[in-house]
Amino acid sequence: MIKPYLKYQAVKSTGGITEIVEDEIAIEKALEVSINGYSFSVVMQTPGDEIELTCGLLFSEDIISKDYKPEFITEFSEDGFIEKVNCIIPVNELKEGYKGSRSLLSVSSCGICGKQKLEDINFSGAKLIDSEIEQTEIFEMMSILKLKQVVFNQTGAVHGSALFSLNYELLTVKEDVGRHNSLDKAIGHLLQNNQLKDAKILAFSGRLSFEIIFKSFRAKIPNILAVSAPTSLAIDYAKEFGITLYGFTRGNRFTRYC
Repeated sequence: MIKPYLKYQAVKSTGGITEIVEDEIAIEKALEVSINGYSFSVVMQTPGDEIELTCGLLFSEDIISKDYKPEFITEFSEDGFIEKVNCIIPVNELKEGYKGSRSLLSVSSCGICGKQKLEDINFSGAKLIDSEIEQTEIFEMMSILKLKQVVFNQTGAVHGSALFSLNYELLTVKEDVGRHNSLDKAIGHLLQNNQLKDAKILAFSGRLSFEIIFKSFRAKIPNILAVSAPTSLAIDYAKEFGITLYGFTRGNRFTRYC
């Protein structure tokens, strides 16, 4: 397995004393995603789990249903990473999201990709049904996320998404330089393994903005725990979608917003 980080030389200063160090820096590379040979998206991402990322992106953008598994044709770069993924999807399997999509550049901080206007985002679906989460388990799940963030612990430069069942069983953990990419990878991994229906809790390493709420709603995940704060739009839509948000979940404290 190729490590998703490289060592760079730098100068570190502590209390006015400087030293030359080698820092481990997270790799950010472009991944070109095509559908039936036509360019759909260029995603800036952390190398690794490209198929899961692509699958999660297509599902989140309402291109494919949760039950459909496309054929993926990959091309590798000279340094051994997947740099192109072509998704073979019959026309009759392409959903509404494909009709309103466009070719785009998705930077690592991008959220809702492939949409030209807000009306293109599909909000269909019943309000989610939440269930009570034990406080001690909230802190335990966040601890598991922190422990499992291998690349973050090496570099400090990537986000993480961990998905749990209602029994607090860890289903998957994925990391990426993009917040939304880490969630797409986690969702895509469970889609590939027919486990998405079991995912009911998201433990998330970053702030909660609209796109994280939207992707969680698409995946029918009714509980989100986050290290940082939610935005106003995240709270508003979480209320509409039936999602419970826990922000500032650190140490032994959290703030529940809805």
